[in-house]
Amino acid sequence: MPLSDHEQRMLDQIESALYAEDPKFASSVRGGNLRAPSARRRLQGAVLFLVGLGLLVAGVPFYANVNHAFLIVSVIGFVIMFGGVVFAITGPRVAGAREGNAPEQGSARQKRAKGNNSFSSRMEERFRRRFEE
Repeated sequence: MPLSDHEQRMLDQIESALYAEDPKFASSVRGGNLRAPSARRRLQGAVLFLVGLGLLVAGVPFYANVNHAFLIVSVIGFVIMFGGVVFAITGPRVAGAREGNAPEQGSARQKRAKGNNSFSSRMEERFRRRFEE
């Protein structure tokens, strides 16, 4: 269901306010900066999943019969399985997506470029701006 014109304007205002308040956070949560995974990436993820599954299953009999230290093999297998699934379903990040999608924030960027870039100074500046408004 599409948004009405009023709802779309409100959403645009909220988005621009978010960019004005914290552009780094806004660009990090903005969607659309991941590409779809390629067939090769999915195949590599499936191979990683199968290798992890093999380690997981192989670690169980060694753990039960030979040595309890082989439990680590099963845990490593599970981690590899999980990594393979994540690798298969995510695509690589697009390099220039953040800069192209963000609205112009010239004044905030100029202030940041002029002053000290430390975390504490940015927090102090943000605190001052809130009480000035």
